Amino acid sequence: MGVPAFFRWLSRKYPSIIVNCVEEKPKECNGVKIPVDASKPNPNDVEFDNLYLDMNGIIHPCTHPEDKPAPKNEDEMMVAIFEYIDRLFNIVRPRRLLYMAIDGVGTEFMDNLAKCLRYYIADRLNNDPGWKNLTVILSDASAPGEGEHKIMDYIRRQRAQPNHDPNTHHCLCGADADLIMLGLATHEPNFTIIREEFKPNKPKPCGLCNQFGHEVKDCEGLPREKKGKHDELADSLPCAEGEFIFLRLNVLREYLERELTMASLPFTFDVERSIDDWVFMCFFVGNDFLPHLPSLEIREGAIDRLVNIYKNVVHKTGGYLTESGYVNLQRVQMIMLAVGEVEDSIFKKRKDDEDSFRRRQKEKRKRMKRDQPAFTPSGILTPHALGSRNSPGSQVASNPRQAAYEMRMQNNSSPSISPNTSFTSDGSPSPIGGIKRKAEDSDSEPEPEDNVRLWEAGWKQRYYKNKFDVDAADEKFRRKVVQSYVEGLCWVLRYYYQGCASWKWYYPFHYAPFASDFEGIADMPSDFEKGTKPFKPLEQLMGVFPAASGNFLPPSWRKLMSDPDSSIIDFYPEDFAIDLNGKKYAWQGVALLPFVDERRLRAALEEVYPDLTPEENRRNSLGGDVLFVGKHHPLHDFILELYQTGSAEPVDVPPELCHGIQGKFSLDEEAILPDQVVCSPVPMLRDLTQNTAISINFKDPQFAEDYIFKAVLLPGARKPAAVLKPSDWEKSSNGRQWKPQLGFNRDRRPVHLDQAAFRTLGHVMPRGSGAGMYSNAAPPPATYQGNLYRPLLRGQAQIPKLMSNMRPQDSWRGPPPLFQQQRFDRGVGAEPLLPWNRMIQTQNAAFPPNQYQMLAGPGGYPPRRDDRGGRQGYPREGRKYPLPPPSGRYSWN
Repeated sequence: MGVPAFFRWLSRKYPSIIVNCVEEKPKECNGVKIPVDASKPNPNDVEFDNLYLDMNGIIHPCTHPEDKPAPKNEDEMMVAIFEYIDRLFNIVRPRRLLYMAIDGVGTEFMDNLAKCLRYYIADRLNNDPGWKNLTVILSDASAPGEGEHKIMDYIRRQRAQPNHDPNTHHCLCGADADLIMLGLATHEPNFTIIREEFKPNKPKPCGLCNQFGHEVKDCEGLPREKKGKHDELADSLPCAEGEFIFLRLNVLREYLERELTMASLPFTFDVERSIDDWVFMCFFVGNDFLPHLPSLEIREGAIDRLVNIYKNVVHKTGGYLTESGYVNLQRVQMIMLAVGEVEDSIFKKRKDDEDSFRRRQKEKRKRMKRDQPAFTPSGILTPHALGSRNSPGSQVASNPRQAAYEMRMQNNSSPSISPNTSFTSDGSPSPIGGIKRKAEDSDSEPEPEDNVRLWEAGWKQRYYKNKFDVDAADEKFRRKVVQSYVEGLCWVLRYYYQGCASWKWYYPFHYAPFASDFEGIADMPSDFEKGTKPFKPLEQLMGVFPAASGNFLPPSWRKLMSDPDSSIIDFYPEDFAIDLNGKKYAWQGVALLPFVDERRLRAALEEVYPDLTPEENRRNSLGGDVLFVGKHHPLHDFILELYQTGSAEPVDVPPELCHGIQGKFSLDEEAILPDQVVCSPVPMLRDLTQNTAISINFKDPQFAEDYIFKAVLLPGARKPAAVLKPSDWEKSSNGRQWKPQLGFNRDRRPVHLDQAAFRTLGHVMPRGSGAGMYSNAAPPPATYQGNLYRPLLRGQAQIPKLMSNMRPQDSWRGPPPLFQQQRFDRGVGAEPLLPWNRMIQTQNAAFPPNQYQMLAGPGGYPPRRDDRGGRQGYPREGRKYPLPPPSGRYSWN
């Protein structure tokens, strides 16, 4: 979603939605790396059913990492992608489905990635016990659509089936903020997002030599120094590996329910409809398809402002703004005109805040200049941050005393040099020291020119004149802009809730109108004409690539982007303007690129289509999804029989064999079949000579064009137990302390010190010596179960190392094992088993039931086993791993 600050705002306003992931790392024994066994219970105290990977959020950080050297070639990129998926899989540990979705268009790289992922899936299904009973679906770049929307389309179509489990726990991986909106739009009660935690100021390698310790401007092109006697430390990095966090949408739903609940409504309050309205209102602060309104900035609390206006006005609207992805424009008009009434004050406050910020920055620079030391040593004696003395590029003095003496002599012998002069290691004045500051570094930094001046009278006239080159009095043009924007709002919402990618619409302007211009939108049409035939992959590349990326296109096609005589040369300007639009940096501005005319583009491509080679024609064709299973999966024999009989017609997927999944199977010409060698597309990885996995083409259930997917909680869905503090707790608590739920397991008791710990403290910490204000206090009674960890007060002794090995008494013990129960019975009462659960239950020897199909503990999740004593839920004696055989990562009978 086009709101860079949305996740930061959301996580600060609703902090309990974030949970840090517990990640089990691979171990090493006698030089052999032992992978994580993902078939074990999840150490995060929750069992996920389905994991969805928005692969573009994985591909980019693996091919263009910011915190380590980039891969040397495409093979290393593929291995990095495999390792990243392994990390995510080991954290989430899905028990039913893994769905990988890549954004559609197939460049050569994406085509190769699809082949590599097929190999990767087959390898894991053969050798990894965590994948043993898993269904895997790969939607590669040949299938049109954005990765996250292909995932949402799958969820929508599956939850519309009678065999869908309404209490499925979904986990979606991706860093885009629109995933939060999409997850809420599913109305699934158990939906979690996993993403890599952003940590600023991480060290980055040089862009030229891929080495750490210096920037591009300081690169000398020197070869990398050997690390270790045999360069065995060459791959070590001076930074920690990125960590992951969970974003719990069920907790966000709790927050939103409290915030959006309104009393004395003239209509029945429905939290699901209110959440849909909240998702819709977030579109006004920006998204992937529309610019945000000038008066609504996420950093200025625009969403809070919209919610407050919504709660004040919704009593007059007579109902909600949206329903299942369809917008009531008359009600939206009332909300937007209320925003328009305060636009002038918003612009003035924005100007006051900007002026106040500049004053503070100016005062800060003055203080820094005043507090700057008269002399700062450089070279060998340059001050270093703690822990960075041995970092690459740091110098070591062979004779520190002599170096200090020379530095003092140079300072004393150069009275004419400015006191702020710095020196190089050879004693000469540094060229950056003692010179006058440049204009761009002065206190009076020039600000970007703002000709609109929204804080002054006449702002609307200046805005339309500068941004659209029309007079604000041109009512017809303003109405055209507003109508296009309203159509865009309706299209985006329907895309999120119904998947309307085939409907024809685009916003033909670079800027948005004002909220006060929304008068009369109730009379505007909100339907869309059916789009023309979808773009093929190479056609779409022609519509989004600049001329500089023409090497990814066939020669005759790329010529259309650079030939001066090309009929579409105006689509590919070599230079273009960037309007900062009130921002400070170019990446925040608006790129004033020409819009691509679909009809002109198709007409130009008709002339060069005959030039495509057979391989290019294959890449230019539309593909579909592929489903994979291993030999232990109930579907394995069913699919194998389809290949043996040579079935030519699509076959219905039996939902009782794959956890209720429905759709159509058709034979795959490039299928992975049992007892056939799977060749590795990556030279450094081995071929699979004893393959037992199988693949087949898969197509989601199809519906009529006018079918509407209902945005409601499904019958039988149970809301997870509440995490937030009850609103009426103060009235009914009777003095008891309320304890918040910090993780997924609401029964985990907080860590506390027992009596033995307090006796140890009594031995190592002085009594009666005034070491602290509570130094003479007696320990609490043995029945006290509170959390007694407190930061040490000044003067207190540090707790010795032996305390680090203490574990809370019984604090990690889970509920009693209930493995004889079925997975679907996750709540208080038992429900009838679905057909696919009954089928799996009857397959005793050939396909044993999954060990995670059991009655849930409190919170709606399956209970953890009771035979675990370790902190992360593993046996006390440790896992007895056999050494991996040379043919694979794991083995089982």
